Amino acid sequence: MPSQVVEILSAQELRRTLTRMTTQVIEKARDLSKLGLVGIHTKGVPLAQLMARQIELLEQVEVPVGALDITFYRDDLDRIGLRTPAKTDIPFDVSGKTIVLVDDVIYKGRTVRAALNAVIEYGRPEAIWLAVLVDRGHRELPIHPDFTGKQLPTAKEEQVRVYLQNIDGRDAVELIKS
Repeated sequence: MPSQVVEILSAQELRRTLTRMTTQVIEKARDLSKLGLVGIHTKGVPLAQLMARQIELLEQVEVPVGALDITFYRDDLDRIGLRTPAKTDIPFDVSGKTIVLVDDVIYKGRTVRAALNAVIEYGRPEAIWLAVLVDRGHRELPIHPDFTGKQLPTAKEEQVRVYLQNIDGRDAVELIKS
């Protein structure tokens, strides 16, 4: 039986959702000079960059953005095999800042756990918040996003795919039903 693809967010809905999430971050942060965004490779990085641009447009404040690879912090390397890590680049001191970890999809929570461990190695943030575009449920760890674009209950065998213009040539979120 072929897979069924269901569009969850169109390009316009994705942009609106990111704007809403960014506004929520601005409201909660209050002092944007102490804010830093860190995207989790792969799709979290461009999402963090888009959020930073939105903050600059809305508040005329430049928020630093970093990119985080969590490969060596994963607890399932024995199951997934060797991977070539992406480059972690956090070009600012995280100590004393409010760090917003940004990712495209949260599922079991293990990627976020690894990201928390990785960020702590760069300093001691005042707080770490989590912003995810899609929360598909099925958590195995007690991790919950502070900012969620879309709650999407899924079956375990389903997949959520996020497409971004600068990587994939289009903006969309799709649910792949097996």
